[in-house]
Amino acid sequence: MSVELSKAYEPKKYEDEIYQRWEKSGFFNPDNLSGKPYTIIMPPPNANGALHLGHALFVTIEDILIRFQRMRGRKALWLPGTDHAGFETQVVFEKKLDKDGRSRFKMTREEFYRECMEFVQANKHNSENGLRRLGASCDWSRNIFTLDPEIIKVVYGTFHKMYADGLVYRGNRISNWCSKHQTGLADLETKYEERIELFYYFKYGPFVIGTSRPETKFGDKYVVMHPADKRYAKYHPGEKINLEWINGPITATIIKDEAVDMTFGTGVMTITPAHDSVDFEIAARQKLDSEPVIDKRGKLLPIAGEFAGMKIFEARPKIVEKLKAKGLLDKVEENYKHNVQLCYKCNTVIEPQIIPQWYINMTKPLPDGRPCLRDLALRALDSGAVEIVTEKFEKIFRHWMESIRDWPISRQIWWGIPIPVKYCDDCHETIIDINGNVERCTKCSGSRLTADSDTFDTWFSSGQWPFATLLANDSKHGTSDFKTFFPTQLMETGWDILFFWVARMVMLSYYSTDKPPFEKVYLHGLVRDKDRQKMSKSKGNVIDPLGVIEMYGTDALRFALIFSTAAGNDIPLAEEKIRGMQHFANKLWNIARFVISNVEVSDSLWEAKTEADKTVIVELEQTVKSMTENLEAFRLNEAAQDIYDFTWHKFADVYLEASKSQLADEKVVGNTKRILLHLLVEVLKLLHPFMPFITEEIWQQLGRGKLIENNNLLMVTAWPLK
Repeated sequence: MSVELSKAYEPKKYEDEIYQRWEKSGFFNPDNLSGKPYTIIMPPPNANGALHLGHALFVTIEDILIRFQRMRGRKALWLPGTDHAGFETQVVFEKKLDKDGRSRFKMTREEFYRECMEFVQANKHNSENGLRRLGASCDWSRNIFTLDPEIIKVVYGTFHKMYADGLVYRGNRISNWCSKHQTGLADLETKYEERIELFYYFKYGPFVIGTSRPETKFGDKYVVMHPADKRYAKYHPGEKINLEWINGPITATIIKDEAVDMTFGTGVMTITPAHDSVDFEIAARQKLDSEPVIDKRGKLLPIAGEFAGMKIFEARPKIVEKLKAKGLLDKVEENYKHNVQLCYKCNTVIEPQIIPQWYINMTKPLPDGRPCLRDLALRALDSGAVEIVTEKFEKIFRHWMESIRDWPISRQIWWGIPIPVKYCDDCHETIIDINGNVERCTKCSGSRLTADSDTFDTWFSSGQWPFATLLANDSKHGTSDFKTFFPTQLMETGWDILFFWVARMVMLSYYSTDKPPFEKVYLHGLVRDKDRQKMSKSKGNVIDPLGVIEMYGTDALRFALIFSTAAGNDIPLAEEKIRGMQHFANKLWNIARFVISNVEVSDSLWEAKTEADKTVIVELEQTVKSMTENLEAFRLNEAAQDIYDFTWHKFADVYLEASKSQLADEKVVGNTKRILLHLLVEVLKLLHPFMPFITEEIWQQLGRGKLIENNNLLMVTAWPLK
């Protein structure tokens, strides 16, 4: 049967139909495959918006690896999912409400949650279709959402166990408070911005103190200096000093503490424990009390007297003027450069607050004799049970773990997994209620119970993702996924969430299962524009992956993303680069047209007779070996360059040209045709993980023309042996 390819490859003509054929085949599901399991759990995209190039990159990398392992005969599972993305989604949804002239503060919690769920489900569907368009060969039958009941059950089980083990506790500690979104944030959910502001020096009794935040000073009644500072040797801890201050006379107490930097300012500071983390630590060490000055809305409290109710930036210059009028302003430094902590979503200045939060203790040994969570993670690296592909990121991981602090896992938001705790209003007992059916206090039998209003930090639930997804599918489908596929083989994600997510997955997996969550960690970089600038709407340099696919095809985008970038490095991407890979796809199509038009039979017996034959066969063998080794070592860019070089230069530019004269030579014409077909077949196999659509279409055309004996899908055809 003869077959003829069209003159040009048109991605839109083929891609949807090819993906539907893959999905209907059942080969995305490892239950229909044999061999040793190979598992990647997909980092779940946020369910609050459209896919971006970061998603396109991780899909490309993971799909290359899963297709490679599937072709090597592995029982390959790529498990997809979507993240409710608590705080991030709430921010996005609140912006939507704001555009509609509404506010969550005028809604009940139940109304907000219901509408947010409807919003998320619509976006979730769109993002899943986007993954399909990117060619993701994941098992949709196991698709899961972080708010599925089966996932929540696993998360609650972990929390309950940690509470029983004394690893989670609720404490009043200083928190990074966003006054706009009304929630505390982890350190990694804030960012710092360098600013130049005024720095004020005020007379505080016999001392001069410096501050950029005079609005916090109403509650300052402790003056602190380093115990080794000879300038203040005559002052003794606990000594009382009467002085005039903002709203009249106060009594201050001398404190000596080594946290004071003797070289900064005058070496003397007053502290506001309720609104500064350093001050809070000093107060905790010295057992000092604290009084809040700023409320959760960023306004001054009654302690500020005439300034009560004012926003801090409005009050600041007025407070300075009052101190100046009282003769207490010593001097003003005009170009004080310092870093200001901001909410990473809205850029609101963080106003630290002491609020009750749930924390996980990172350094407390486990009751079963195992070391603390931090050391479990470090031991995983030391033993080689978990390997981070690049040494640079392993060093970063170790540094972060060695300096880790207790992890706050509660958020004061409405969208997410509620913390399963109730408090007795009578005896103040804390009750863990993971089934939601506790109606009486377990200590005093009282019926007046108040549910905790907080939700879990998203990273707490997603930190259990590798084992939670498999356990949840076991519960949902009655399978044995956890036994079969855990630990997984690879976690691939962006380097920017190495500590946010990867470290926490390692700790929680060892805690809950005593096993690593994955064997290797591959971290990709950030996609930037051609000038290596961060992509942003304001710069007008954002590339829409689905728009690019519409114009150039999925294969061109995938190959452009992976071609020039090593693990962990940021990726410069321009439209010209994608267009160049479209040319490569067309080159492959034209190679196939030439071969198909010159080959009539599927006889695969051939031998290298001419010098051109011998050279190209050796080069093919070298390419197979090099590509296989590069993919095994996660050098995906080098593997892509291997097949690009062989296909375009060694096959097309050299052998295809040599074959034209050989096809006219009766002595070698039949053998040349068989070698051409062999080369095309092997190229399609090698290129398939990178450019799955065009290779699958050509493969199917070869089958229709009876040019290959086995007309199975290319995606489950055996990888060439090196």
